[in-house]
Amino acid sequence: MNFDEFARNMVRLFDQGAKVASSLAERNASSGKSPYSVASEVGEAAKTFGSVAQAMVSNPSKLAAAQSELFNSYANLWGRSVRKFLGEEVEPVAEPDPGDNRFNDPGWSENQYFDFWKQAYLITSRWAEDVTKNTEGVDDKTRRKAMFYLGQVLSAMSPSNNPFTNPEVVRTTLATNAENLVQGMALLAEDIGQSKDLLRVSQTDLSAFEVGRDLAITPGKVIFQNELIQLIQYEPTTEEVSKTPLIIAPPWINKYYILDLKPEKSLVKYAVDQGFTVFMISWVNPDSTLAQKTFEDYMRDGILKAVEIVNRQLGVHHVNLMGYCVGGTLLASALAYCAAKGDDRIAAATFLTAQVDFTEAGDLLMFIDDAQLKSMEEMMAERGYLDGSRMAAVFNMLRPKDLIWPYVVNNYLLGKKPFPFDLLFWNADSTRMPAANHVFYLREFYHENRLGKGEMELGGVKLDLSKIKIPIYELFTREDHIAPASSVYRGSRLYGGDVRHVMAGSGHIAGVVNPPAKKKYQYWTGAPRETFEQWVESATEIPGSWWPDWAVWLQDLSGEKVPARDPSSGPFPPIEDAPGSYVKSQD
Repeated sequence: MNFDEFARNMVRLFDQGAKVASSLAERNASSGKSPYSVASEVGEAAKTFGSVAQAMVSNPSKLAAAQSELFNSYANLWGRSVRKFLGEEVEPVAEPDPGDNRFNDPGWSENQYFDFWKQAYLITSRWAEDVTKNTEGVDDKTRRKAMFYLGQVLSAMSPSNNPFTNPEVVRTTLATNAENLVQGMALLAEDIGQSKDLLRVSQTDLSAFEVGRDLAITPGKVIFQNELIQLIQYEPTTEEVSKTPLIIAPPWINKYYILDLKPEKSLVKYAVDQGFTVFMISWVNPDSTLAQKTFEDYMRDGILKAVEIVNRQLGVHHVNLMGYCVGGTLLASALAYCAAKGDDRIAAATFLTAQVDFTEAGDLLMFIDDAQLKSMEEMMAERGYLDGSRMAAVFNMLRPKDLIWPYVVNNYLLGKKPFPFDLLFWNADSTRMPAANHVFYLREFYHENRLGKGEMELGGVKLDLSKIKIPIYELFTREDHIAPASSVYRGSRLYGGDVRHVMAGSGHIAGVVNPPAKKKYQYWTGAPRETFEQWVESATEIPGSWWPDWAVWLQDLSGEKVPARDPSSGPFPPIEDAPGSYVKSQD
């Protein structure tokens, strides 16, 4: 180590750090209160922890036993550490769980100093989780909130996030004379400059991709647009196609090209290559002028308008639909509406990680109560929309150990630019949500669960999911933190027709975007059962991607083969080439 260079870098670090701290202070002072501000969340966490602590002290004998257990574990760790220092081979008191990548560096086990901090952290965090789970006298909702906030705290407190207790960071700092910390502070300043209300930690190199150049490049034409959607018709790659076309309704919370990443990962390209005429709804990135666009508007001017245009473009009556995440929730609502109105144009539906019964909707439910909704309504009233950075922050908080802190360490402590990754580029390319639609979605679906209860009305029509009799392909993913598999399965039992249940390996995104050539993960199929647990026990595991299984299912429901359709030959002249302009609008 060069001490002179190290000292110079430390001066640079403190100088940059002061500027970053000043910038953060100004940002926090000007941001005001919001449902997801640091101050409001800290207050809510303190209130939740206080409820658990009150229940703990009401049972002093159990509290004393829990404290004794923790102190005994510390004493055991200290004793084993001394024995290890003296050269004795000892078994660790605590080891990381399989898949916990925070402690992969050999230094965590080979160096006694770092090993001690690692084990002390694991002992403490597991003890805290166990106590919170098992404290008596705490209602389920409070316990779930406490576990969520505890997860945030424990993830932040990991010694892997501390430059003095992370062996890789210490090693890099000595090797570079602290140049890594200087670079890390520069990257933090860059992220602050690019962020809006909330700091967004870069998860990928945003300069490595461009929509329409590297991503969303399946050839096609925008054949229709209105205030809410552009409708893309993709060019065929086969001489013949199935008669019944496929319309895809992606979530409006993110941009559609999660289903059209690089060609080798594109579900759109795969479907086109299987001989389907594919249309994609590309939602607008709304601004304040669309603040009053409702969920019903998204149904009428989005999904149902797309069905109408495709009917006219191809001269066909029946179409098949695919809905992903909230796009699937909207699709289910539209299907129930059509069933009530006697509209039979949608012949079959595919749902990808889409909830319709929100009883078991997972950790997102904790952000949605009357107080949170009121606060959010007030905030959105100022702009007319919710900016995408806030929803992105919430999704990242569901998995902080994977989606926040690894990038803090890589970017700010190791001073490395994040690796280019198309999926994470898409994740950062967030969209705004119009106030009227977003409040309706959170209140009516998440908070009140009106669709699942059969109480929801759209366009003066009560929505009854049991009246949906068409064939359905229902995909849920095993490790989904946004639309839990049990929640999706529970909702699928409300439909009145035949449902093919399929569970993919991995989570909300990777489980869906799993092309056959990658030969990753697996999927399960099985006959319907009364509960999700029963279904899992009886399901058959199949290696590889679920895409071929879905393609076979859809082919059987798409009619005879007809000559391939040119997007430029229908009654709707192309407006522009795919991917269109709506998807390129920035948050």
